[in-house]
Amino acid sequence: MTKKHNVTYASYLALDTLLSAQHPQSKLDDEMLFIIIHQTKELWLKQIIRELRFAISQIANDALVPAYKALARVSRIQAVMTLSWDVLSTMTPSDYTRFRHVLGASSGFQSDQFRTVEYLLGLKDKGFLKYQDDRPEAQAAMQTALEAPSLWDHAIAALARAGFAISSSLLERDFSQSHVPSPEVEAAFLEVYRDTERYWELYQLAEKLVDLDDAMATWRHKHVLTVERIIGGKMGTGGTAGVSYLQSTLPKRAFPELWSLRTAL
Repeated sequence: MTKKHNVTYASYLALDTLLSAQHPQSKLDDEMLFIIIHQTKELWLKQIIRELRFAISQIANDALVPAYKALARVSRIQAVMTLSWDVLSTMTPSDYTRFRHVLGASSGFQSDQFRTVEYLLGLKDKGFLKYQDDRPEAQAAMQTALEAPSLWDHAIAALARAGFAISSSLLERDFSQSHVPSPEVEAAFLEVYRDTERYWELYQLAEKLVDLDDAMATWRHKHVLTVERIIGGKMGTGGTAGVSYLQSTLPKRAFPELWSLRTAL
């Protein structure tokens, strides 16, 4: 009988693999910081994707309460990711300029996991698929998320199952397209907010979704400030427009009716 291999902290976490995954192209400490921050973000995005998929599966089965934990966890992760911009902002423009050239055409704009998160939330734009032409598995995962009902689509379907008047055009649409704000959805959630005791589970779901949108907006805002602090108005890597592009994303809301209904309350 072979002796069972003892699991150690390092082997369980695959630390040798994890800690050898940083490959700076220069000898500057700031490049290592840049790599570690972005790799850490990708690990957190991986967890966010798992949590969102779990939440979607629960909502699809009208198990709204179990979905709350996953959604709350996502918003906490988003907060941690936002704080990481403060670490990156310790790198000055002069520091970044010394190694920026080694990044080549790479850009966070190309992150397939970030776009998958957007797709899962309901912010659909198939134009980002082309950035994964050299990574078919990543592209396929994005395509699946693009074509599937989003978290918001599932929340709307839950409204319909609860007896609210939601038209079939919202429930059977082309899910590869972003949701267009709907008076029907706003009216339904407005009723939920006006009678929270009756619709407590839907009300709590809505507030958890607002938490996600709020955290995403905060993350985007801090991203803009950090990039502007480090490169000003220069073009971003990979040919992106830099700060001007990031600023254009600030008004994005995955769950627009949950924001607009507040004016009507």
